[in-house]
Amino acid sequence: MIMPGFAKPFHIVLVEPEIPPNTGNIARLCGATESVLHLVGPLGFSLNDRYLKRAGLDYWDAVDVRRWPSLEALQEAFPGVRYWYTSKKARRSYAQAEYRPGDFLVFGKETQGLPEDLLSRHAGRCLRIPIFSDRVRSLNLSTATGIVLYEALRQTGRLD
Repeated sequence: MIMPGFAKPFHIVLVEPEIPPNTGNIARLCGATESVLHLVGPLGFSLNDRYLKRAGLDYWDAVDVRRWPSLEALQEAFPGVRYWYTSKKARRSYAQAEYRPGDFLVFGKETQGLPEDLLSRHAGRCLRIPIFSDRVRSLNLSTATGIVLYEALRQTGRLD
């Protein structure tokens, strides 16, 4: 549900998430920010998973969750919108993107990220979160989602 006076929500897309608590935390984030959560492809868990439910606490009724069999099915249902693809291999920082309300922020599975062919087809829409230590390969999926989403909210005036 969108609050009166607010712009279109952002859309968080998780492609084949594998870890229930990450998805639960992201669901809570989506509920708090009135973002839509899209779960794409086979999940690495059941939506009835107790860890998923516990991470989302009692906020699941505040979350607009939508399931999709594939990213292609989601994109066919939402043609003409902007998709931002996150990857540690991207050249552009998430802070350099110019977000608009209604953008779709796409995150890959915890162990593999998004498919290479998808990233190469959309290289101009790929974003990374800088990591300064060469001893750390990646950030937690729910942390990364929060970082990118709150930058998008900041840029679009939702934090004012």
